Amino acid sequence: MADIAVIAGSASDGEIVSKATSVLEEEGITYDFQVLSAHRNPEELSAYVKNSEARVFITVAGLSAALPGVVASLTEKPVIGVPVAAGTLGGIDALLAIAQMPRGVPVACVGIGNGANAAHLAVRILKA
Repeated sequence: MADIAVIAGSASDGEIVSKATSVLEEEGITYDFQVLSAHRNPEELSAYVKNSEARVFITVAGLSAALPGVVASLTEKPVIGVPVAAGTLGGIDALLAIAQMPRGVPVACVGIGNGANAAHLAVRILKA
């Protein structure tokens, strides 16, 4: 069983994921990493989240950044969103999408591309 599930919306988010997983490895925290898109793999994403034993989810997504909100809608566990600088807006669109979840679908949001901070937050959540 992994303590943290790290989900990227695209394989191209690997650099940000690597920053997060490096922190988790340094802290001795177990994790599982998956590439699952809210748009391209909705059924696989839903099954993964609903069956995961992870205690915290870190989600990495750009552009419309639907992934963190979809994950948060499928679980009661903490979800951390990492916006990706993609497209013409440099990640501002993803940051705003993640930060403005509807009532009852909370997602913690870290800075654009800051996978390391997402991992540090996840570790603090586990230790609380």
